Amino acid sequence: MRLYLGIDGGQSSTTALIGYESGCILGEGRAGPCNHASAGEGRRKFQAAIRESVREASAAAGVRDPVFASACLGLSGGPDDKEALSRELIRAERYLITHDAHIALAGATGGKPGIIVIAGTGSIAFGRNADGATARAGGWGYIFGDEGSAFDLIRQAMRAVLRNEEGWGPPTGLRATLLGASGARDGNQLLHWLYADEYPRDRVAGWARLVDQAARSGDAVAGEIVRAAAQAVATLAAAVRRQIFQSGEEVDIRYSGGVFECEPLLARFRMLVEMEEGSRVSAPQHRADEGALLEAYRLGGAEIRPPLRRFPESGGGNGGAQ
Repeated sequence: MRLYLGIDGGQSSTTALIGYESGCILGEGRAGPCNHASAGEGRRKFQAAIRESVREASAAAGVRDPVFASACLGLSGGPDDKEALSRELIRAERYLITHDAHIALAGATGGKPGIIVIAGTGSIAFGRNADGATARAGGWGYIFGDEGSAFDLIRQAMRAVLRNEEGWGPPTGLRATLLGASGARDGNQLLHWLYADEYPRDRVAGWARLVDQAARSGDAVAGEIVRAAAQAVATLAAAVRRQIFQSGEEVDIRYSGGVFECEPLLARFRMLVEMEEGSRVSAPQHRADEGALLEAYRLGGAEIRPPLRRFPESGGGNGGAQ
């Protein structure tokens, strides 16, 4: 029995999936984050996350010390400082060690050509055409980019709060909302708190839903922030499209990330993207970890027909691996 491995290594967690060559997922394992591997502590966390997630997936699949026909790892921050380590930790005949947007696209489109726009804590768009050419836009991080991301929604909200407190911006309910969420006495104090280690990016990004709520309640400033975020992520999609697809060509465009849970933002994103002839927006077919497994199948030459399925239906188990 030939086994395949897909790993989604992210900033908050790592997921490993082991599949049989028919497309049946036999086991799933989860572990901590693995987004840094260059320094000592990050290297140890990366090794632990890969080992633990694969060990758990192997136990669920009922296999011991597996050697995979192929393995695909999609890693936050890219593969440059992780490829050699990954090959040491996993035994496989073939490897594809890539970035997380690559596997998100493979999962979203079922391995077919298209574009994925991701707007979570950060933002990026990535695409692949029928010839295998790829392109990206965004993904520059919170200092130089991440437009339209959850973090950016709060960054723009804080700017609006500070402008209002200094008398050169319109009033907004976002001030009371953010001060209430944080316990700060004013925008200036909250600004200084947000520069401290106690407020990492994912914690700040978690407040993005408050901007959505304010926009829904009719706050004009929040509404403009949401509309600008939709424009930003639509622009990322358009930038990728121009690089690798022809004008008027049919293009499958998928979206992923918590920002798209904001219905007005998603609706505006869809409207803006579909103004381009041939562009069609829809929800992803599969998760990013399933996309990694699909890429492992593709790398190994296994012919499967999505959707992927699990054994047993509840997920995992050891009966299918005997």
